[in-house]
Amino acid sequence: MAVQQRRNSKTRKAKRRTHYKLNAPTLVKCPSCGEYKLAHRVCANCGHK
Repeated sequence: MAVQQRRNSKTRKAKRRTHYKLNAPTLVKCPSCGEYKLAHRVCANCGHK
């Protein structure tokens, strides 16, 4: 197992973690009622696909 020889700086740690982010869910309009819903899911408002 690798053992760390030197301490990483805060900047280097932050540069590595720039890609650790959440993506916003893609929303589409329901063709039936017009409410926003997740793609390929049943609409919570009207029950339409």
